[in-house]
Amino acid sequence: MQQSVSRQDFDRWMVPAYSPASFIPDRAEGSRLWDENGKEYIDFAGGIAVNALGHAHPDLQQALQQQAAKLWHTGNGYTNAPILRLAKQLIDATFADRVFFCNSGAEANEAALKLARKYAHEQSGAEKSGIVAFNNAFHGRTLFTVTAGGQPAYSKDFAPLPPAIDHAIFNDLDSAARLINAQTAAVIVEPIQGEGGVVPADPAFLRGLRALCDCHNALLIFDEVQSGVGRTGALYAYMHYGVTPDILSTAKALGGGFPIGAILTTEKLAATLNVGSHGTTYGGNPLAGAVGGKVLELINRPEVLEGVQLRHRWFTDGLNAINQRLRLFKEVRGLGLLIGAVLNEDFSGRAKQISLAAAEEGVMVLIAGANVVRFAPSLIISEQEVKEGLARFERACEALIKGAS
Repeated sequence: MQQSVSRQDFDRWMVPAYSPASFIPDRAEGSRLWDENGKEYIDFAGGIAVNALGHAHPDLQQALQQQAAKLWHTGNGYTNAPILRLAKQLIDATFADRVFFCNSGAEANEAALKLARKYAHEQSGAEKSGIVAFNNAFHGRTLFTVTAGGQPAYSKDFAPLPPAIDHAIFNDLDSAARLINAQTAAVIVEPIQGEGGVVPADPAFLRGLRALCDCHNALLIFDEVQSGVGRTGALYAYMHYGVTPDILSTAKALGGGFPIGAILTTEKLAATLNVGSHGTTYGGNPLAGAVGGKVLELINRPEVLEGVQLRHRWFTDGLNAINQRLRLFKEVRGLGLLIGAVLNEDFSGRAKQISLAAAEEGVMVLIAGANVVRFAPSLIISEQEVKEGLARFERACEALIKGAS
């Protein structure tokens, strides 16, 4: 008999690194979720852009169950058929010649940065080790990636931090140009800053970074952990922008809810990570490979990718209509189904309150800093669910405004 648990047990038993919602999700299907008391929620959070095909997709269930009946894990002393097939799918669909698999976005970015430094050292010597990143970025919570992230609130308590990492202003090419030089090994950038406020890069900015990297023999790394696997309406955002990186990190939606991450890169660069130079126990396991392969097969279709743009309009039209009535946001921005509603000055700092009020009304949303409400739903969410979820969201906003008046 299973032990009954409550939200209060989190506060008694868990390391207090999170402050989870007051309810405990119990089951979910598609874009709807139910808590332990049977209350229904429409999911606009998507597990932080992870559940790209919603919850409990039957084809993903089947892929997982079939693989679970065959082979779960062997370690990296062996390879397996599902992960090899997924590697080939990614190669065929992108610029990449080679793939390295891990378990998360942080691990993927860690591998990308390690590859960039090792390549620079081998090609040019140890003095070429600089990393240029951007303010308000987010690349993960390892010591290397949290330092690259450029949000001191996440890194200052863990000093001393890895050296030779500088931060420019996002979407400011002149700021980046002042930092990128002959000692720069790599530039790491999100095509859309997710945690930093859902801020899309200007196309000219990414083109300029590509040119600067080429000029100074530095590698360009795109962190597509949040923007990848269909989120922008292209399989990866670099395709939307027409700028090709040297290394791309991917995770989140690649597993549709099953933990997996990867870096994609070229034949030339991949040779740098020779045997023994990097590794992971769970990375590239058969279960992740089977689920990831099915996710990619289902998402990398014209009707799904084109449908993301349609759903973008459903959300932005709906949010703008809410704003016409309530005057809550100063901007609705983003690409595809990564959307941010930026609060105006009257409600500055209250994104978390809105997300809590939304949950009370039966809709799950995210925040991206204190001033941005973020939406990252399933790429195949229905129009009816969008309308119903936005109606619930509007009620939450009305309750907040009423409470503030």
